[in-house]
Amino acid sequence: MNGERIDRVVPTRYWHALEDGRVQCDLCPRFCRIKEGQRGMCFVRACQGGKIVLTTYGRSSGFCIDPIEKKPLNHFLPGTPVLSFGTAGCNLTCKFCQNWDMSKSREMDTLADAAEPETIALAAESLGCRSVAYTYNDPVIFHEYAIDVARACRERGIKSVAVTAGYICPEPRVEFFKWMDAANVDLKGFTEDFYHRLCSGHLQPVLETLEYLVRETKVWVELTTLLIPGENDSEAELQSMTQWVVEHLGPDVPMHFTAFHPDYKMLEYPRTPLSTLTRARAVAIKNGVRYAYTGNVHDEDGESTYCHACEQKLIGRNWYRLSDWNLTADGRCNGCGTACAGVFEPMPGQWGDRRQPVRLRDFAA
Repeated sequence: MNGERIDRVVPTRYWHALEDGRVQCDLCPRFCRIKEGQRGMCFVRACQGGKIVLTTYGRSSGFCIDPIEKKPLNHFLPGTPVLSFGTAGCNLTCKFCQNWDMSKSREMDTLADAAEPETIALAAESLGCRSVAYTYNDPVIFHEYAIDVARACRERGIKSVAVTAGYICPEPRVEFFKWMDAANVDLKGFTEDFYHRLCSGHLQPVLETLEYLVRETKVWVELTTLLIPGENDSEAELQSMTQWVVEHLGPDVPMHFTAFHPDYKMLEYPRTPLSTLTRARAVAIKNGVRYAYTGNVHDEDGESTYCHACEQKLIGRNWYRLSDWNLTADGRCNGCGTACAGVFEPMPGQWGDRRQPVRLRDFAA
């Protein structure tokens, strides 16, 4: 493609025409009903020619190599580098968004990098990345682009990682996750009030996505909850959430409790103290979650992985750097032989905590 800008508008499948002349997008539970020339809540899907199109195909807000632990995924190819990218827009309106400059962007100039799916796959392979992450904003809204990238990556043996809120309808959900190898799903809270008031969404569709992923796919799944003081960090909510996870998803799904910092439309809220994160982690473990973590803070104990049978430290972490490695080649505790749930290779990667920006035009044919 020689680095030129590729067509940014492609047709989509998940929509239907309404009797009043509008069209309804059926990709996510928002079910946006829009007129010719209008965009949906997500910003990237629009009505053109009486059809819903994706307007940002092949455009990104930037590419960067991260440690896989930053997604966060602690049980999926630990220590390896992942090529990360996103686009613009989002189908939720979280007032606490920590990536609001990209996910809430309404400026096409945010999408500075052009890359065809094959170029992204080639770049990941050339740079030694074991996976590509669709992140920064929610990949379900650039459904067609993400799937094409994942398809190109799979042809080169590169894994695909979705960092998502899981706010997607059943039919497109099946197609989307067919191409994903791992997902970190943002379980933002555990009450309908929280989702409605702070995200303009609903809790139930997210829970349905989680149950679908764990019960009906081979996608490796981990959960993240950003704990906001006074909003979703109560003892009752943490108890309900962690009990639901064990009952409906099983004890092997890792949970990450991460610290909020004042941002976007919630600047008046305080930062989450470490004590809240460690309390949430303790609640999760007491309720049967085998792998619970703290995040966005320096807490080696809360970042590390322990054997749920003998409590030996299996994978030591200091921020995103690995230290201890006490797993056998087949992913078992080298002390007691108990299997550690996850996707592991015989030896961990050595990427460390580096963050390396990437120019995709360097890999364009």
